[in-house]
Amino acid sequence: MANLSLHLKPVPPFRLGLTVWVLRRRPHNLMDRWDGETYRRVLLIGDQPVEVSVSQTAPPEAPELLVEAEGAEPDPETSEILAAALTWKLGLDIDLTEFYGFAAPEPRLQALVQGLRGVKPPRFPNLFEALVNAIACQQLSLTVGIHLLNRLTQAFGVSFPGELGPAQAFPRPSDLAGLQPQDLRDLGFSYNKARTIIDLSQGLVAGETPALRNLASLPDDDAVKTLTLLKGIGRWSAEYVLLRGLGRTHLFPGDDVGARRKLQDWLNLKEPLDYQGVRRVLADFHPYGGLIYFHFLLSQLAAEGHLGDSKGGSR
Repeated sequence: MANLSLHLKPVPPFRLGLTVWVLRRRPHNLMDRWDGETYRRVLLIGDQPVEVSVSQTAPPEAPELLVEAEGAEPDPETSEILAAALTWKLGLDIDLTEFYGFAAPEPRLQALVQGLRGVKPPRFPNLFEALVNAIACQQLSLTVGIHLLNRLTQAFGVSFPGELGPAQAFPRPSDLAGLQPQDLRDLGFSYNKARTIIDLSQGLVAGETPALRNLASLPDDDAVKTLTLLKGIGRWSAEYVLLRGLGRTHLFPGDDVGARRKLQDWLNLKEPLDYQGVRRVLADFHPYGGLIYFHFLLSQLAAEGHLGDSKGGSR
């Protein structure tokens, strides 16, 4: 089996462990795996599955990453494809200098950022994965949503027989388009979610969702309107996709009830926030609403004791 190695240099500072935890969200995530030192994920290059392992080999202020891709042809084209995919997924090209400068004189924001410096806002590798993640997690706890995504990936993702055991790539639209709702119901999805995922997959395979191709060029409000035209996609899902799928880090998904409560507590507000309230109180922190959202997630993971496992990339 062919193997490929390459070195990447993220924009500093960078901490692989923290960034991977924003991707993982929960410790039982089987798609984005982290053992405390190495991040692993099965990616597809064309139709060929490749297991990518990423480790941080230099400290956050002068970071370097070692990438080893099992099953990948060691040629310049494959190296370029993998470098681009990981740069996008791990946010390696994002410069947070202005964000840290903005946070420095703001005590609440500085307290939130302190200890988490070097996390980058990661992104799902494609719009389809972002949409399916949003659909799976609608009106459920994140813990349950990740279980559903694990089952979906294990059942229908392309398998790779890695040295550490088999793992699967996240399913493509073509992997799901021929399913029946009961196939996803058997995994724990509701009928409506199953129908939404299958309809979305079929539309993408048939080329019947051309509006999604131009989504990245649309302003936020127009992009939200475009996404909510899709069956089963509401405002929360649309904003979630723009943040996690397209990297619009100024967006804080205002319909996320748990995040709203964290925001209320963080700002020491007596009254609960609604959607418009979220937009109002975050106006003073624009354009960093999405970064605050990610730092809330990391703060929760730290409180639960998970970030202590990030020693490899958090030095």
